Amino acid sequence: MKAFAVTVLIGLVVSNVSFASEDPWTFNIYFENDLFADTDLSYTNGVRFSWVSQDVQSFSTQEGQAYNWVNTLNDWFEPLHPGDSKQEAYRNIVVSAGQMMFTPEDRFRTTVDTNDRPYAGWLYGGIGYQMRRGHKLNTVELSIGVVGPAALAHQTQDFVHEAQSIEVFHGWDNQLENELGLQIIFERKSRFKLWQQQSAGNWSADFIPHWGASLGNVATYANAGGELRFGYRLADDFGVSTIRPGGENITPGQGEPYNRPWQVYGFVSADARYVARNIFLDGNTFETSHSVDKRHWVGDVAVGVTAAYRRWRISYSQVYRSKEFKTQRKSQSYGSISLSYSY
Repeated sequence: MKAFAVTVLIGLVVSNVSFASEDPWTFNIYFENDLFADTDLSYTNGVRFSWVSQDVQSFSTQEGQAYNWVNTLNDWFEPLHPGDSKQEAYRNIVVSAGQMMFTPEDRFRTTVDTNDRPYAGWLYGGIGYQMRRGHKLNTVELSIGVVGPAALAHQTQDFVHEAQSIEVFHGWDNQLENELGLQIIFERKSRFKLWQQQSAGNWSADFIPHWGASLGNVATYANAGGELRFGYRLADDFGVSTIRPGGENITPGQGEPYNRPWQVYGFVSADARYVARNIFLDGNTFETSHSVDKRHWVGDVAVGVTAAYRRWRISYSQVYRSKEFKTQRKSQSYGSISLSYSY
């Protein structure tokens, strides 16, 4: 719960920042669950809430000291955003909070299964900083939270399972111990138009490659991938985001959501990671805990569809993930739903 309290505090600070009135905030809800693939194991559930700010204007002319921290962020992160300095840049602040849970395959076993992953939960809050220049988007995100019983994954899963008359998991007493989690993520995206209908311009296709890295005791990795989209009135954003640190892709356009016509498109995306550390497989950092021998190379492929109209956008994707540890019996699939509202 501390992570949520930190997030609320950050949100109150951010809400006092001065923005251009014609630009929208965007609120996002993400829900992921493997029941969409008729399973209940491994990465079994994830929820995330995020607020993407309006385009932040120049703070150098603001009076008082309340905006110094924003100027400091700009000074720190400007070197990470190469490009034509004369081209107009849009900056957004992203505030987020979420929970993820992981379980082994055998829900009835009460002792540790050394061949299967540990029980684990992750409750976190985060703040991100985005800069967009033309068709390029850079994101830096800091997540702070807790792994272990304090993440409340056991209680959350039991509540949901009992409400739906689904058998609960009996091995949560073996979950990872409480540990403060820190993670800093950088990711860069670009967007390339591949094709556009010549007559009306309503049908088009584009490609959005990305690359990045994560550092921290929760996860340390380097990743790269891309998303291919085809559809009717493709959105002027950076694709569909799943619950992935640094993956927030929606950058509010100036006034666009209020008058946005129907948009419908399909997409295929992929992300490959070289994983140096994953606390949900490697176990606790500072004390002995259950762990498994992870695979360093992991990949995700997602197929889905997005629809948007005026202030609303909804997406669904089916995600296919390769095996994450050496004794894992089979790869995993889960469903991911996101709902966005601009206001």
